[in-house]
Amino acid sequence: MRLFSLVTALALLLPAAVFAGNTEAEIEYLISAVGESGCTFIRNGSRHDAENAASHMRMKYRRGKRYATTAELFIERLASKSSISGKLYFIECEGLEPVPSGAWLTARLEDYRGKLLVSH
Repeated sequence: MRLFSLVTALALLLPAAVFAGNTEAEIEYLISAVGESGCTFIRNGSRHDAENAASHMRMKYRRGKRYATTAELFIERLASKSSISGKLYFIECEGLEPVPSGAWLTARLEDYRGKLLVSH
């Protein structure tokens, strides 16, 4: 029974250990994913190409880094809506309906972390 408890505890701690200190890499991955997506970024009703969107996210992160101590907080506080208007950002990929950027980025983050867990 002790062995089972130990194995369970280690399994729960592994993701935290793998991702600890990896915030910068995760955020850079998310910004790069936007820039390389070929999707359209909709910000305050205006459409922007993927490279422009990534550039905008980098600028927001540079200015608001203190508010994004995790990748989740980056998504929530900097990459999901306008800090001025409060309007949600959307990402529209070819042939698909626009989705809130927060949902799109969260899916990319889960994929990224899943790949990390497999490689460890």
